[in-house]
Amino acid sequence: MTERKICLVFAAGEYYHLDQPLPTPWKTMLHGDQPLCVAADGGADHTRRAAIHPDVVIGDFDSIQEGLPSDSHVVRLSPDKDDTDMMAALKIGWSQGCREFHIYGALGGRIDHTISNIQILAKLARQGGIGYAYGNGSILCAISNAELLFDGDQTKVGGIVSVLSHADTSYDIDEEGLKFKLDHATMTNDMVQGVSNEFLPGTPARIAVGAGVITVTYPIAAGLPQWQPHIHIDGDLGPIDTGASQALAHPNMR
Repeated sequence: MTERKICLVFAAGEYYHLDQPLPTPWKTMLHGDQPLCVAADGGADHTRRAAIHPDVVIGDFDSIQEGLPSDSHVVRLSPDKDDTDMMAALKIGWSQGCREFHIYGALGGRIDHTISNIQILAKLARQGGIGYAYGNGSILCAISNAELLFDGDQTKVGGIVSVLSHADTSYDIDEEGLKFKLDHATMTNDMVQGVSNEFLPGTPARIAVGAGVITVTYPIAAGLPQWQPHIHIDGDLGPIDTGASQALAHPNMR
């Protein structure tokens, strides 16, 4: 597999109206390049229904229902492992040079999976990458020492924008071009003041953070912002887990 910047990841969560057909905002960012496509376990069912060919299918395959594709590289994992299948899928993409991830089926469904996927978005941000998780009419992403730039054409639809701190404390948070402006603000992860800000129709907007990690939600209809990281990519996401650590080991395995 050749190195490609963008990775599409299909998980086994809710797809809402995204299943047939899938939205195409990511296509405007590819400029003709083919993204790496990774299906995490039951996400392979969704790629089949959408006639999308995954390069890699990875997981312990406890949620797939329609069988493994015959023309994809399959990585079978033990069900006893530290990482979720989603984390393993992102490790595949990162190892192939991808730093921008568009993730479908990561939200909704099991609440524990949704929460863990938000944690994964934060991990990507800390490492200098970004993941866009597509939900029910909205996109959720996380950034660290980075900014998101929305142009006026994108914000003409208006819509709700929420910014929350995922880290204990996040510093130098800016929100410009929105109804409520922030200038070098500080947020903590038990604050909720960042909920329900609004795009100003037709006005460029900027959301930025220095230290820490923030999660940002905004309408799918607003399109994809320009992502500008200001962080040195340090290390990788680590190897794919092949078994449970001692901390997660079942009592009869010790």
